[in-house]
Amino acid sequence: MLTAPSLMNAYDITAARDRCRRYRRRILDISQQVTALHIAPAFSCLEITDAIYHGLMRQHADGSYRDVFMMSKGHGCMIQYTVLEDKNILSPKDLDLYCKPGGRLGAHPDCETPGIVASTGSLGHGLGMAAGQAYAEKLKGADTRIYCVLSDGEFQEGSTWEAMLMAANLRLDNLIAFNSLERISERQRAFYPLVPKAEAFGWESAEVDGHDEEAILQAVLGGRGERPLLVVCRTVKGKGISYMENVPIWHYRSPNREEYRQGIKELSEGAA
Repeated sequence: MLTAPSLMNAYDITAARDRCRRYRRRILDISQQVTALHIAPAFSCLEITDAIYHGLMRQHADGSYRDVFMMSKGHGCMIQYTVLEDKNILSPKDLDLYCKPGGRLGAHPDCETPGIVASTGSLGHGLGMAAGQAYAEKLKGADTRIYCVLSDGEFQEGSTWEAMLMAANLRLDNLIAFNSLERISERQRAFYPLVPKAEAFGWESAEVDGHDEEAILQAVLGGRGERPLLVVCRTVKGKGISYMENVPIWHYRSPNREEYRQGIKELSEGAA
């Protein structure tokens, strides 16, 4: 599917870790400006999103993206906003006005926002849109890849599995999906393991540590091609801040001042 033998040698994992720590810090700072935000869901897919934007997405000579990123996990959009700010597609003011009067960034992505290709957040819709776009690119003869990040909850939606069947039937080898898999397998054991289920639906699939960018990139670059690819990423909700990790209340909440200071301290000490 992807042929980039020199990518892993050129990829700076130390720089990636520094970026991710900085992104977590930025999201923590924003959390002090609003009463609540989806902080833990953003932290769980943070390395996945960073690896896509900085390791996989190809760009044209003018800097515009040749490939497409879709955050089907709409409630994880804080990390996408932060990356788009880092790439000067969104401004610092845009993020400072997150969920405020006069701002254009909401709790879920909106397709009218620069860098956002689809309005998402209704779980189960994103993969169908991504498959449709991948098919459209195929019909146009374009060399464009569609990268789609999904939450674990979306795999409880029938529309996700319908999209997987259609993508396999259409042999959309330009579609690469990432599942941020948290604790769903503990409560719904029939859901797991996901890799053989994806393969039974006609996809290629691999499972990795979703906070290990090298493993994520290797899974994509090592794909055989000819079929859509699902990278099952084992992740931790609230990854990087000890009191948030796997604690459900942090799905939608802002830290108080003491919690904020503790989070900043942990990030500065390299705990993330």
